[in-house]
Amino acid sequence: MLLLLVALVCSSAGKRSSLANSLSLKQWPSALYYYPDTKAERAMDGDIRPELQALRKRTERTLDAARSQARAKRHTKGYRTARENVADLVDEDSFQEYGQLAVAAQRSRRDYEDLQTNTAADGIITGTCTINAGLFGRDRARAGIIVNDYSVLAGTQGFFHHQKLDRICELAREHSLPLVMYTEGGGGRPGDTDVATQIAGLNIKSFSTWAALSGTVPRIAVNNGYCFAGNAALFGCADFCIATRHSWIGMAGPAMIEGGGLGKYEPTAIGPIEVQERNGVVDIVADDEAHATVLAQQLLSYFQGAVSQWDTMSQEALRDVIPEDRRWSYPVRDVIKTIADTDSFLELQRIYGRSIIIGFIRLEGKPVALIANDCQQLGGAVDAIASEKAARFLQICDAFSLPVLSLTDTPGFMVGPDSEVQGAVRRMSSLFLAGAKLRVPMVAIFLRKAYGLGAMAMTGGSFVAPVYAAAWPTGEVGGMGLEGAVRLGFKKELEALDDLVEREALFQQLVARMYEVGKASEAASYLEVDAVIDPADTRAVVLRALAAAKIT
Repeated sequence: MLLLLVALVCSSAGKRSSLANSLSLKQWPSALYYYPDTKAERAMDGDIRPELQALRKRTERTLDAARSQARAKRHTKGYRTARENVADLVDEDSFQEYGQLAVAAQRSRRDYEDLQTNTAADGIITGTCTINAGLFGRDRARAGIIVNDYSVLAGTQGFFHHQKLDRICELAREHSLPLVMYTEGGGGRPGDTDVATQIAGLNIKSFSTWAALSGTVPRIAVNNGYCFAGNAALFGCADFCIATRHSWIGMAGPAMIEGGGLGKYEPTAIGPIEVQERNGVVDIVADDEAHATVLAQQLLSYFQGAVSQWDTMSQEALRDVIPEDRRWSYPVRDVIKTIADTDSFLELQRIYGRSIIIGFIRLEGKPVALIANDCQQLGGAVDAIASEKAARFLQICDAFSLPVLSLTDTPGFMVGPDSEVQGAVRRMSSLFLAGAKLRVPMVAIFLRKAYGLGAMAMTGGSFVAPVYAAAWPTGEVGGMGLEGAVRLGFKKELEALDDLVEREALFQQLVARMYEVGKASEAASYLEVDAVIDPADTRAVVLRALAAAKIT
């Protein structure tokens, strides 16, 4: 009889384990708990101990099905619930939640069962998972996630909320887990009356713990809706920031602004997406939460490694992309998309610091960071804002061992009184500082103009800093732009001609002479660049250079 009983118990346990393993994440955000699905299985509930039944009911109160009113409110606005974002972001059956049973520290003023439903998880869902495992395998796809739940007390940060945030950040540091955080929420919460051992609550670690992960693991922030105060601080500390078109992001919400005597504002007047995109706070603008989630997955993928499947465009088109008249501009993004694997280019901060383009590409599936001058903006001149933008990008990519491709076409730094008003001396110098600290290999391709300090800054601080520096046949180099060099170096000769037509003719003659001297082929003969290449060979040249280099 004893043997028969043991066999029956083992058979039943095995059946439940198999069923539990087959649970879909789309049905249940945490596979930790098994829920009967068929009539036969539900009939077995009578055999379950009351403690487990109570646990199931307790857990159900945290899920969307039990919070139907909160879910409907989100859907009415066209938004998703926090758990819907979790389910869409992570790989199926990979999410393991931390602190699901937490509630707001308000037991002394509210009914406990009400807290379990209406302050579920204390307004923040945290856990470990995999993201993109189908592309990179489970080990390289390991990640942590943090999803602030606006349906719980407007996404505010409470006592246990902070503890959960600290816990996942510490795990990320210890186990090298990239983090994705959805930041929607209203900042600090004043109503946690259970906490009687603090005054201001400024001794919490959450902001420093999250910020300390800079350069340790990649951190991606995603926002939709209102993101104010503490939530905005977390958003701004991320390495990369994605926000939907329905985002308002500010270091204080309406109540704090009014309380400070600074006026009364609607929340939609504070940090709208148009402002935050233009000033560089947001790296990528998404259409909605679904689009933002796809972008987060793509952005994370560049830090997860190479993909095995890739395609590319015909490279011959690169031979004719540069106009024959050197004064004309051209769309450098077409160059980028041609060199890169098909559909692999992801640009950041497109309308901020527009004279330099930054982003990620893949070459034969391998992730590469990219900086490029845009000659359709300021003629490609590197201004103060673009310098700072590129410098920060290089620092992040260096921290996570991504090699860099620089596509250079610049007349140099943007100069003049207006430039100095922008703090040019300090901000432009930041690009030299970032280049000097690069440990990863950089490959420089001079598409056309490569003049002065601006060109040097684009190549790590010197033309010999890259592991390989090659020019297209259209390349031209010099200590400053040709026109400026002629006006400065031949000022007396030009001013000696009273006839304006003759003066212009001499000017053009001198420019043409200097162009011949500064052509890429001449620079290569003096070893100022490593080679002059067929533009159609650019991909192959970059790949060979990176293959020869040691990537730290």
